[in-house]
Amino acid sequence: MLAQCELCEREGVEITEHHLIPREEGGGKLSKANLCIPCHKQIHALYTNKELALRLNTIPELKRDEKISRFIKWIRKQPATTLIKTKRSNNNPRR
Repeated sequence: MLAQCELCEREGVEITEHHLIPREEGGGKLSKANLCIPCHKQIHALYTNKELALRLNTIPELKRDEKISRFIKWIRKQPATTLIKTKRSNNNPRR
């Protein structure tokens, strides 16, 4: 499905469903956001599920976070068809 990403706000991107509180942290039936694949991958590469559940569980909180805001600034300049290779942060070992 092509739509607008709620995080980077690019239009015409393929959308995935992101649980704002990860399912593993009890968020299976709670709020979700429609994110493009690069934004979704980057969030999970940078943050643990605990971090997402406790402090980054809304779109505004994600946008205010320094690491993801730098990514958003960059990805907004990329075409909607851009898919990226994502590396897991050294600060985020396997969950």
